[in-house]
Formats: sequence, C-alpha cells, structure tokens
Amino acid sequence: MRTVRFRDPAGATRVGEWTTAGIEFGGQVYNLDAVDILAPAEPTKIIAIGLNYADHAEERNSEIPDRPLLFLKTPNTVAGHGDTITLPAGKERVDYEAEFGVVIGEQARNVAESQAWEFVAGFTAVNDVSNRDDQEREQNWVRGKAFDGAAPMGPVVADPEDVPEDATIELRVNGEVRQHSSRAEFIFSVPALVAEISSYMTLEPGDVISTGTPAGVGPLSDGDTVEIEIEGVGTLKHGVRRTDAASR
Repeated sequence: MRTVRFRDPAGATRVGEWTTAGIEFGGQVYNLDAVDILAPAEPTKIIAIGLNYADHAEERNSEIPDRPLLFLKTPNTVAGHGDTITLPAGKERVDYEAEFGVVIGEQARNVAESQAWEFVAGFTAVNDVSNRDDQEREQNWVRGKAFDGAAPMGPVVADPEDVPEDATIELRVNGEVRQHSSRAEFIFSVPALVAEISSYMTLEPGDVISTGTPAGVGPLSDGDTVEIEIEGVGTLKHGVRRTDAASR
C-alpha cells in the first residue's frame, strides 16, 4: 500500500491510497490533477545521513565512516511532490542528492536493531538539496542543509513489504539520469540507523531518516525539473527556481 497526504478540491487535508486509478479516499477516486499532493509526513525533524554509499564518499574525497554521520534538517525544509523550490540567492553551487527516506511510525527511544522495523511506517523519496557554498564553510551545516524547501519528499509512504531490499534509486534532471544506485549499497542499514539515532534522540511519528545519497551529485539550475524514482515507492517530482537567475 502507498499512502498519500493530499488536499481535496474542497480544501480539506486527507490521507488516501495512491493507486493506478488515482487517489482513493472515502469511497471516491480523485484524479491526481484535481488535488494538491502534500508532503507524505509532517516531521518534527529530518535526520540525514552523510556518506552512506562508498561511491559517494569517494566522489567527495572522504573516507568511509566507521559510524553513521548524522546531521539535521528542520521542518521548514519540507517540500512536497509537485512543488517548486527556491534556491538560496547568490550561491554558486546548490546540489541535488537523491535519498531513500524512512518514515517513523511509532515513538522510538533506545531501540535495538532487532526491533527497529516495529517503529518504521514506510519509505519515501527525499531530495537532500545542499548549498555547497556554505556547507564547505561551516561545521553544523545549517546554511548548507536547512534552508527553506531543502528537503522535497514524497509522493507517498510505501509499506516496507512493498519495497524490495535491493530497490533501485534513480534521479533525473530534465529527463537525464544523473544518479542510479540501489538500497542494497547502503553502508549502514535501516535497522542500524534507527538504533544509532534513537540512542541519542527520541524519534517521533512522522520523523524522517534520509539515508544518504549515491555518487553522481551535481548542481541545480533555474527551471530544472527533478525526478527521484524509488522502486516500490514511485516518483517524486519537483521544480527548481533561482530568484537571482537573471543576474547570473
């Protein structure tokens, strides 16, 4: 099952099922063009993982970490399927990063790896949009990772059993494939991440773990259309604009 949050034609926020026929809710089927797709979760925080693919560590000239590298993206970063995000003005390079998102279903604290799946509601797609200009200059990455709209996600939350253990992850910019990998290439597994993170902080329902990006990251430009397709989840699609594009 793939669960979707949406705003119906009357303006009410609903949670339905994304099917081949459309969005099913309350005995009705809504055409995708007739509703606004919302972000699939309302996280209190997004816990993102750095360097969880060996090939991305290599392209960043970094060593493979011996424990998960954690950083936070705040609720203001959340954007949804079909949105157009605005990149920070005056920055030379802002990159896309396709990521496999884990949506938490139950409050979790000090969870053992063996119990981690009990706290996972499902999976979604995330774009960890990254302002490299400032990321390279600061240690906490607030400017680099936590600007408005820096975490498009969606379009659905897919049940874990419907997503293969080796699910493919692909990012396209304007139809051109830029990243292609698999969930099987993770350095740290989903249970390992849930256990590690919950040993430091309480995970709340709706929180999202963004599990890292594979090789192939690159810059975004004004007018780009980004698609992130995850096998079993579907395709997150969003636009990009730069307010300073005319002056560049």
